Amino acid sequence: MEHVATPDAGSVIALAWLIPVIPAISAGLLLLFGKRLGTLAAPIAIAAITASFGLSVAVFTALNAADPEARTFVVNVATWLQVGSLSVDWKLLIDPLTAVMLLLVTGVGALIHLYSVGYMHGDERYSRFFAYLNLFAASMLVLVLGESLLTLFVGWELVGLCSYLLIGFWFERRDYAGAAKKAFVTNRVGDVGFMLAMFVTFAAVGSLSFSDVLPASGLATGTVTAIGLLLLVGAVGKSAQIPLYVWLPDAMAGPTPVSALIHAATMVTAGVYLIARMSPLYLQVPDVGMVVAWVGALTALVAALIACVQNDLKKILAYSTVSQLGYMFIAVGAGAYTAGVFHLLTHGAFKALLFLAAGSVMHAMHEETNVWKMGGLRKAMPITFVTSLIGWLAIAGLPPLSGYFSKEEILAAASERSGMLPVYFIGLAVAGLTAFYMTRWFVLIFLGKPRYDHSGPHALHPHESPWTMWVPLAVLSVAAAGAGLLNTSAEGGWLHGWLEHSVAGFHAAVHPIGHSTLIALALSVGALGILAAFVRYVRREPQAEGAVARFPGYQRLAFNKFYVDELYQLAIVKPGRMLADGLAVIDRRGIDGAVNGVARGTAGLATVGRRLQTGFVRSYAFAILVGAVLIAALFIVGAGVGNGWIG
Repeated sequence: MEHVATPDAGSVIALAWLIPVIPAISAGLLLLFGKRLGTLAAPIAIAAITASFGLSVAVFTALNAADPEARTFVVNVATWLQVGSLSVDWKLLIDPLTAVMLLLVTGVGALIHLYSVGYMHGDERYSRFFAYLNLFAASMLVLVLGESLLTLFVGWELVGLCSYLLIGFWFERRDYAGAAKKAFVTNRVGDVGFMLAMFVTFAAVGSLSFSDVLPASGLATGTVTAIGLLLLVGAVGKSAQIPLYVWLPDAMAGPTPVSALIHAATMVTAGVYLIARMSPLYLQVPDVGMVVAWVGALTALVAALIACVQNDLKKILAYSTVSQLGYMFIAVGAGAYTAGVFHLLTHGAFKALLFLAAGSVMHAMHEETNVWKMGGLRKAMPITFVTSLIGWLAIAGLPPLSGYFSKEEILAAASERSGMLPVYFIGLAVAGLTAFYMTRWFVLIFLGKPRYDHSGPHALHPHESPWTMWVPLAVLSVAAAGAGLLNTSAEGGWLHGWLEHSVAGFHAAVHPIGHSTLIALALSVGALGILAAFVRYVRREPQAEGAVARFPGYQRLAFNKFYVDELYQLAIVKPGRMLADGLAVIDRRGIDGAVNGVARGTAGLATVGRRLQTGFVRSYAFAILVGAVLIAALFIVGAGVGNGWIG
């Protein structure tokens, strides 16, 4: 049941439009007056995102107080476009799915804003950074609040713009600027799919509003399939799935708070949110859901294999994000949309925690990122160590932490969906690989003996980060530990009841594996991954030659990311550059050559003409005389020819 709320209705729901507006206004003020405000920029930005969080909590509370069947509201903010008979309103959709996304974006966003106070201290563009953070959060809030594909797309594009600004924030470095451009261009490929999906949808339904599109069950199967596949292209770009995942690891070039914001709470979750929001449409075409699940499974596997041998502590987490997003795609592809949203929420907590912990380590190690140059930091950084321990166990899927519940639900859904048993086993293998590479990450950073210079003239003296950095770590560690309580049961968990009227429900088709067996398998594979990493990196003194020395071929392939970037360079970038260079030559020598030739000819004629204009009267009189003689001669010749005298 859908209810309409207007901005003047006075209710909390009607004020939801302020949630993205407040940080957007703050961003504008900081961009205009940031230099004058100086260090006041941070409190202003934090206050703005905290106010949005407070409103999000109020919206959630108001929805929770309503009847389950009456938790969907539409807020008509204003008329956006009015062209003849075409009228497009700016509307917001407030429902349980929106509410949990608002809490994630504003809650984690506020903690990242606070963390940035310490991390970005002393940066010459301090105020601009907080302006960009506010703008990023506002853009994501527009995305999740949009009542139509068009409104959602506005936030979708603004998020892409903000990612470009933040990834390339330190644009003085060429590689950072290159990473920003790579993210921007790669996402535009996916955006083409999104736009085509909107065109097809509008042509078929005559509207882009979710209230019109999602109940449209009378559409032809081919039309629904086309829309589903085109939306998948958009989701693949934004959520970094095969083959468009290559931008996300390079996004580590940005400041660490940006990495946490992109990878945990905002941009990369947009694709999963889009598919969950469009779940009634995907239910009509199960084969498209199978494609979604296979894309997620292959992405999860490839990214996990790459993460096992990376040496940069942020890139390990980046490939982990790609892999975990693949898990979410497995869930929504299997039709377990609540499970996908569940993992999105738990991942938002523990991945934000891990990225901010990585930033804390870098802060203590003078921006060092190589895990082989760390070790033994548990004593120097006890808070970061304990919070990282919680994040590691959560992502590794150990009970009773959050990652265990959400991963187990996804694996259960994959095993119970007809034809998806191979996807289940891939997901199970990825669970073991995740436990392995995250244990490796944790051990090489915090355990063992220090492998950095701690006694020479250039000795490092790591220390705990300031309170503005460790307080967010502490809060996120509580969330990472306890978020699994949102949905401890796949059938009767709280989140399932909460999202019942927002996303399509999951209906198992087969039950090939018992529930207790599923749990035992998941726990066994996770424990095996942790044990293998401990044997490799704790019992033996870590050596910097790599993670899997017994398999140098695999190690070389995975360390070089299976040469996917090189393949893109060879197949797309270089041919594109050659084509551009060829067209530039044609333009320069052909089009420009013709234009320049005309210009040179005109200039030559002008030069000749200029020489005739001497400015002397005698020259002009002589020219007149010569002209008169020539005219007379022509008349004489003409008369002679006419009378037969000549010729």
